[in-house]
Order: sequence, then structure tokens, then C-alpha cells
Amino acid sequence: MPKRILNGVVTSAANEQTVTVSVERRFTHPVLKKTIRKSKKYRAHDELNTYKTGDAVRIQECAPKSKTKRWEVIAS
Repeated sequence: MPKRILNGVVTSAANEQTVTVSVERRFTHPVLKKTIRKSKKYRAHDELNTYKTGDAVRIQECAPKSKTKRWEVIAS
């Protein structure tokens, strides 16, 4: 099965080798027909601590690296 890839923005880079990425998705509400924005935060592995708050990044699924990290940064 292919690994999922998501685009998001780094919201926190306080931890060593870890960034928090906020991924936003837009969809139309089934009843109201109004466009809704929902966001979700993912903790991703950043080996070299290269990404800072506000950077646009792509993250990819990976094997669990810790209790909360199941994603890794692949590009900016």
C-alpha cells in the first residue's frame, strides 16, 4: 500500500528532531453546501532540525519513531 503524503505548515519546532505540522483540508458540507476548513496536527520526524515555524513542508507516513511520531518530513 502506498504511503500517504500531506502538505502542511510547521506550527512548532521546539522539540529536538521533531516538528508539529498543521494540515488543513477543505470540503463542502453535505447539507449546508458551505465550504468548511478543518485542520489537524501531526508530529513529524525532522532528523537535522532544518525546519522552523511557518515553513511549508510535505510529510509522509512511516513506521512509528516514538509514542506520537508516525510521520517524517520529506521536503519543503
